[in-house]
Amino acid sequence: MEKKTDEDNAETEPPSPRQGGFVTWLKGKYRNVVSSGILSPDRNGDSAFKESLEEVIDKLENEQSSFGEEARSIIENTLTFRNKRVDDIMVPRTDIVAVEASSSFEEVIDIFVRGTTSRLPVYRGTLDEVIAMVHIKDAFRELATKGERKKDKILSSIQRPILFVPPSMKLFDLLTKMQSTHIHMALVVDEYGGTDGLLTIEDLVEQIVGDIEDEHDEVEAELLRELPDGDLIADARLPIEDLENLLGLDLLPDNQDDDVDTLGGLLFTITGYIPAVGENIKDKNGLRYEIMAGDSRHIRTVLIRRHSSTIGDEPPEKSSGPDQAGIEKSPS
Repeated sequence: MEKKTDEDNAETEPPSPRQGGFVTWLKGKYRNVVSSGILSPDRNGDSAFKESLEEVIDKLENEQSSFGEEARSIIENTLTFRNKRVDDIMVPRTDIVAVEASSSFEEVIDIFVRGTTSRLPVYRGTLDEVIAMVHIKDAFRELATKGERKKDKILSSIQRPILFVPPSMKLFDLLTKMQSTHIHMALVVDEYGGTDGLLTIEDLVEQIVGDIEDEHDEVEAELLRELPDGDLIADARLPIEDLENLLGLDLLPDNQDDDVDTLGGLLFTITGYIPAVGENIKDKNGLRYEIMAGDSRHIRTVLIRRHSSTIGDEPPEKSSGPDQAGIEKSPS
């Protein structure tokens, strides 16, 4: 964590965009906003704060500077941040990379070397029994200090505490908690104590400033790609809201708006089960979804056929799913 200087602590008005540069000005404004707690969803005077930020956004629309769009995005993200919950952005349980408590030091180092994460949850038995976390900095400090003699070391000596939070917790409250406890990883647990997901402080910051990438980050595969004929290749993790905005359609079955977040979740809701590779599913709008990749537990890649001319003329068999979606096997 960066140490604050006397200049940082001084209660002075940050320079205006024209005097000191927009980035410096924005950082000063953001620091004042966060320290005041004004982002809290329970804070009085929300409307005045929102109007103030929206006024800044309007001024930015005429900015010719290269910082205009970036700054506008940060301010808009700040407006929406305080209304978001932990379960809106958490890494789902199925994507969590973790390490067993009995793992050797060498195994932990190997996971860090092969992966792109700087923190690992430590569990005992299953992911429902997370007990701590380990930080890459501690692991490599131990390696540098003791060298080869540490290869068979059990990682208990470098474990750090981890936060446990409910899915409904507001992001602002979690950010405040992380700042006050200096614990920058949180496990999301359900009402029964089971693991739902995971969040780090970087996940929270990215909600405001956008993706933070460094030289170790791998380029993430596209979640959606359009083919020349207009059909779409989509990752099952694609947010359903993004797909609806692209197509201009309401894709969700009635009364399911709060229960489905991704394309994979939509297809599971339509059919009532996890569709197998090769199955074709027709939704209420006439769109066809062909499962291109997946396994018995997950849908991974989906071909979305937007035009009836790209699929066969024979009507599909009716499924027994909750909304009677059409299901058929792809022709061999």
